Amino acid sequence: MKLRLLLCAFALSLSPFPVGAAALAAAKPNIIFILADDYGIGEVGCYGSDNYKTPHIDALARSGTRYTHAYTISLCGPSRAQILTGRYGFRTGGSNQDAVREISPRKEKLIPTVLKPAGYVSTMIGKWSQFSLQPSDFGFDDYLRYAGSGAYWNTQEKLKTYVVNGETRPLRDKEYMPDLMHRHLVEFMTQHRERPFYAHYSLSHVHSDILPTPDSAPDSQDHYGDNVRYMDKLVGKLIADLDRLKLREKTIVIFFGDNGTSNGRTAQATIGGRPLAGAKGSMLDGGGRVPMIVSWPGAAPAGRVSADLVDSSDFLPTFAELAGVKPPADTIIDGRSLAAQIRGERSGSRSWVFHQLARNWYVREANWKLNQAGELFDMSDAPFVEKPVAPGSETPAANAARQRLAAALAQLNPAGGIPDTGDESGRHAKNVEAKKKRREK
Repeated sequence: MKLRLLLCAFALSLSPFPVGAAALAAAKPNIIFILADDYGIGEVGCYGSDNYKTPHIDALARSGTRYTHAYTISLCGPSRAQILTGRYGFRTGGSNQDAVREISPRKEKLIPTVLKPAGYVSTMIGKWSQFSLQPSDFGFDDYLRYAGSGAYWNTQEKLKTYVVNGETRPLRDKEYMPDLMHRHLVEFMTQHRERPFYAHYSLSHVHSDILPTPDSAPDSQDHYGDNVRYMDKLVGKLIADLDRLKLREKTIVIFFGDNGTSNGRTAQATIGGRPLAGAKGSMLDGGGRVPMIVSWPGAAPAGRVSADLVDSSDFLPTFAELAGVKPPADTIIDGRSLAAQIRGERSGSRSWVFHQLARNWYVREANWKLNQAGELFDMSDAPFVEKPVAPGSETPAANAARQRLAAALAQLNPAGGIPDTGDESGRHAKNVEAKKKRREK
C-alpha cells in the first residue's frame, strides 16, 4: 500500500499542474466550440433544409441534442462578443461591429480566462478580426488567426499571410485555410490530450468570398453548396480524429451559427418550401435563430431535440459549471448555465432571450416578442412569419405576454447601459459609407 502511494505521489510530481489542479483536471471534459460563419438553420439537413445535405452535422445531432430555439445576435461581431463574455452588448459596449474592437481584456473576461483556474489549456482557431489585439491578450494559450472573414486561398488579397502565436506566416499556393485550421486543431488536441482543453474553432465557412473548395468539380455551378458540403466534411473529420485520439467521450462538442443566413442566400435556405423571416443583420427571427447541436457521448443523452430557449450568453456560465469554476464574481453575467440540461437532468429553462443590435433590441419568449419601440409580435409561426399585434386588438394572452416581456426589458434596462454610437444597422462604418456612396451614384 505504501509503495502504491509513493508511486502515485511520484507520478503527480511529474505533472505539469500543481497536485490539486492535476486531480481536478482529470474529471473535466474537453470543450470544442465550433462556430460556423453566416450559417442559419435553413442550410442544415437535420433542421429540415430543402436544398442542403449535411450528413456529418446530422450525425452529430443524432449523437446528442439538437436545439430548435437557440439565439444569438444577427451580426458576427456583437454575436461573438456575447458568446465569449456571457454579457449583453449594452454592458460590454459591443453592440455593433466597430464597437467590439473597443472591448478590452482589462474590463472583460473571456471564456479561456474563466476556465484557466480549472487547468484548461485553450486555443482560438480561425476568425478573430472583430476583436482588437491578439487572442493571447484575452487569455488563449494558443492561436491561429487570419484577417477578415471568409478566408480560403492566397488568391484573396487579405489572405497572403496568417498568424500563429505571434508569428506571421505566408499562406502557400494551393494551401486551403480551412484544412490548415483543421490540422492545427488536431495538433493542439494531440499535444494536450492528457489535460482538459477548450477550443474556440471559428470556421471560415460559409462567409463570402464564396470560392471553389478542394472538392469542387471544375464545372461546378454551385460553389456555395460546395462550401456547405466541405464544412460538413470537416465536422466529420473532427469527430473521426477525436475517436482516433480516444478523446470522444471526454469531449463535449458544440456546433453553433454566429448569425443567420447571409443576405442573398435566403431564397435557397428554405424549410418545407418556406423561406425564413429575416437574415443576417436583421431583427427578424431568421437573423438570430441559429443551429445549435451539443454532443457528449456517455455523459449526455443522444437523439434528443430540445425546444428550450437558448441565449448565446449562456455558453460562458455553462462551460464554467462543466469545468467546476465560478463565473466572474465582480461583473454581471447575463447567461444561465445549460450544464444540467446538457446532461439530460431536469432543469428550469430560461423564459426569454434578449437580442440587441446597435440601437435596436427585443426580448423574446417562445411565442411572443417585444421590441424597444413597444411593438408586440405573435411568434407562433416563427421563424417563417412574425405577426404584428395591432394596438387595441390584443387578446388576454397577448396582454399577458406584453406585461411579462415589458417587465423583462425594465429589469434589463438596455437604454441605461453603454449607448451605441454607430449606424443603426450595426455594421462597420466603412461598409455603411461605401453603401451610401453606391446609392448616390
